[in-house]
Amino acid sequence: MRLDPEAAPAGAASADARPLPLPATAPLSAGMIFLFAVASGLAVANAYFAQPLLDIIADELKLSRATVGLIVGATQLGYGLGLILLVPLGDLVDRRKLVVLQSLLSVAALIGVALSASGAMLLVAMAVMGFLAVVTQAFVAYAASLARPEERGQVVGAVTSGIVLGILLARAIAGAMADLSGWRAVYLLSAGATLIIAIVLFKALPPGRKTPAQLSYPRLIASLFALFREEKVLRIRAIIAMLIFADVTTLLTPLVLPLAAPPFSLSHTAIGLFGLAGAAGALGASRAGAWTDRGHGQRVTGIALALMLLAWLPIGLLPQSILFLIAGVLILDFGLQAVHVTNQAMIYRVRPEAQSRLTAGYMVFYSIGSAFGSSSSTLVYAYAGWTGVSLLGAAIAAIALIFWSATLKAMPIEATRAIARGQAR
Repeated sequence: MRLDPEAAPAGAASADARPLPLPATAPLSAGMIFLFAVASGLAVANAYFAQPLLDIIADELKLSRATVGLIVGATQLGYGLGLILLVPLGDLVDRRKLVVLQSLLSVAALIGVALSASGAMLLVAMAVMGFLAVVTQAFVAYAASLARPEERGQVVGAVTSGIVLGILLARAIAGAMADLSGWRAVYLLSAGATLIIAIVLFKALPPGRKTPAQLSYPRLIASLFALFREEKVLRIRAIIAMLIFADVTTLLTPLVLPLAAPPFSLSHTAIGLFGLAGAAGALGASRAGAWTDRGHGQRVTGIALALMLLAWLPIGLLPQSILFLIAGVLILDFGLQAVHVTNQAMIYRVRPEAQSRLTAGYMVFYSIGSAFGSSSSTLVYAYAGWTGVSLLGAAIAAIALIFWSATLKAMPIEATRAIARGQAR
């Protein structure tokens, strides 16, 4: 059964012109899954170091509060371009060589960020770093391609748990390092760690498979758009991804501004540690994949989106209580990761042989949502304070929940069970 019977228009680049899927493999070892999780967590951390540092970066480089969100926005813009131009290469070239090369180039980009002497230079370096940080998604697709179909959701969940922890630890480490040695030291330290992990990856990852030369690079990129035409699951889940990531970055990007100001006046170390309140997201990620493997993807999505909407009630009470804020962050991050892993597990089952392109197409919408949330939330905060940010976040969460409900007829619960059984095509 195919969920979307539309065929690609005549003459269009077909998503079916692609390398053949991998044959069935032995279960991935725990050690290999752990390596993917660590590498993914380190790579994604590079895109999140700036969040607890926005105020000191803005002060040093003379950026206004209204425009400081562009630091995160530039990273997300680069990330979006990388998703379109780099991630699909995983369906065409040796994935091991691809991820190692991206990791090595990331070292140079991180050094560029650390040496930035002006706001313009920093924004360019951040965009390049974001462009290369998509290696995170290459790791997810790589791990999914090596996993057996019946364990794919769990493997994706495990690797995504590493990504969640990487994001959280990035904030904590960045805050502590900035208090000790300044914000530039954060990126220099990450450059060294990324170099080490690149060497480990080259030695530990299995040899890359040789892919048939069926697609040129331009046709490979064109086939990404063909996938959107042909796969309803991808279209629906990508829009949900855009909304949920816009919602979370609406919270996280401006959060440092009220916490660093009176009456809280928290240090950057404390602000970074504050992000650990979202550690429940790792639990949401690890369990959501297993639930989706059992055919419960739509129920997980509905419950998690409702939780994300409710989370803005305690978040909106920040002027009165940090404890309520912590509770709201915990709930919001749990909901985000549950939906995110469910989305990925569902789309990977639709086209197992095109996992890199599915990842790219899906995560482009993540990047769009993140860029919107980071840019709009700091602007709203500058003019409407935390109340305005909370209302914006609640509105985005409500739109996501309404959209999911409206698409149930197009992709009912029974269809997601068919996907879980590998019968969707």
